[in-house]
Amino acid sequence: MDRSLTHRRALRTDSTDAEATLWFHLRDRRMSGFKFRRQHPIGRFIVDFYCPERHLAIELDGGQHFEPAAQVYDERRTTFLQNQGITVLRFSNDLIFQELQAVLEMIFRVLREGPSP
Repeated sequence: MDRSLTHRRALRTDSTDAEATLWFHLRDRRMSGFKFRRQHPIGRFIVDFYCPERHLAIELDGGQHFEPAAQVYDERRTTFLQNQGITVLRFSNDLIFQELQAVLEMIFRVLREGPSP
């Protein structure tokens, strides 16, 4: 079996509480009819959530993402994705639990506006 597929399946199985919470609102076209994929590969990276119709990637960041080395990696990854024409939204896991409605509104706003030119 493809190593990447095995890795993505493991990420889906071991999703964080924040990922599970957001996925509940994104799955089954619950976000205004837009389809999202979980743990979707783009190049050598795997994004947490991806809407192919709007070229939108959503990344959830736990505490490890605030370490200097992780921040450099995340910046490189975001630059790569943006160079592919993908809009990247990043939210901390804490924000998912503290301000879920605001996060959902931000995602909806980006979906409604569509990809930037």
